[in-house]
Amino acid sequence: MKEKKLEKKETEALLAVNRGEDTLFQRRENLQGHGSYAKERMQYEAIRNGQVERIRSVIQQEPDGIPGILSKDQLRNSKNMFIAGITLDTRAAIEGGVPEETAYSLSDGYIQTVEECADQVAVKELTMQAALRFAREVRKYGRPHYSRAIDRAVKYIHLHLHNPITLEDVGRAAGISACYLSRLFRQETGTSIVDYIQKERIEAARSMLSYSEYTASQIGEYLCFANQSYFIQIFKKFTGTTPAKYRKYMVSGRNWE
Repeated sequence: MKEKKLEKKETEALLAVNRGEDTLFQRRENLQGHGSYAKERMQYEAIRNGQVERIRSVIQQEPDGIPGILSKDQLRNSKNMFIAGITLDTRAAIEGGVPEETAYSLSDGYIQTVEECADQVAVKELTMQAALRFAREVRKYGRPHYSRAIDRAVKYIHLHLHNPITLEDVGRAAGISACYLSRLFRQETGTSIVDYIQKERIEAARSMLSYSEYTASQIGEYLCFANQSYFIQIFKKFTGTTPAKYRKYMVSGRNWE
């Protein structure tokens, strides 16, 4: 049994190599180059630097080669190419300063969504939407250069927005005392931990109001606001409007920013 499994693995490995060689041969014979790395890099850099305006021009450029062949079915091939591309977009966003969990969650969401696309036109449109969203996230978060302790603190906060967060909890995660953390956090971020947590929770609330069907009350409770009136108060502090008005505006198809 083990010998058969080993033989199967070797056969699959050889098949993969042969297919790669055959693809290379066919491209050379037909003078068809693969889409260049330089073009991929242009999109990568645009996302990493939060250049929202540049994304459209980069993606809309005439292709400088033909796409990879990841499936014999054209729609499946487009979806596979999308998944490969979203992996690069995610890495670019993380390098640009987007928290890892945010970037990976966006990636998961877009990959799930592309599976529901009925044709290649829909996949192409989703490709544009995803790249723009990642670039906007980079622009929103910027590229802060924090010390190791504050970087750990920020990551802890981001992962625990749906749980009660105390200064002591964050201090333990950062590996420093709560008192020192409080001073260092303000020094490096320009804001207090309390305000930072509130801001991050409101950012999460904005996303949920825009892309989920949870009620404002459910969102406020999920993000650990003591009650609905306090949630509305803090939401208005950071956005200038109420959760209900924000959702209505977003549903109308207009970008709040």
